[in-house]
Amino acid sequence: MANVITSCRIIFSLIMLFFHVPSRGFYFLYLLCGLTDIVDGTIARKTKTDSKFGAKLDTVADFIFVIVCFIKILPTIFLPVWLIVWIIFIGIIKICSVIIGFRMKKRIIVEHTILNKATGFCLFLFPLSSFFFDLRYSSVVICSIATISAIQEGYYILKGKEII
Repeated sequence: MANVITSCRIIFSLIMLFFHVPSRGFYFLYLLCGLTDIVDGTIARKTKTDSKFGAKLDTVADFIFVIVCFIKILPTIFLPVWLIVWIIFIGIIKICSVIIGFRMKKRIIVEHTILNKATGFCLFLFPLSSFFFDLRYSSVVICSIATISAIQEGYYILKGKEII
């Protein structure tokens, strides 16, 4: 059941490509994707059906959702150069962590730490927060959490401390 819900997030994410930002349809699907992200893991744990496959599927669903959001939302907002540089810096840290993890373990390692989950939650709220807050302020908070999270994930990978 949990993997079906996760698969729905992939489908909803792909359907989002056909809606304009901002539109009710886009934000409805956006919120559905967020709901499926919360519910799938909870159901898997409660029904004791969590698995490595489910964790990987969740990561793929998250990745597709994020890519679709980048494609749809980023062109609608202005990002100052300093923020773009900061985001690239975070990306470089995360890419280096993946490369190091792959070289050490011969597989891709993505850690599901509390800070990674907090970063994901803040990123999820980011487009919704644009209705209430100046994005320059909310982006500083999100990038700060994401930077610390990326460094923590790299540290865990280097030390061989895998979190599932």
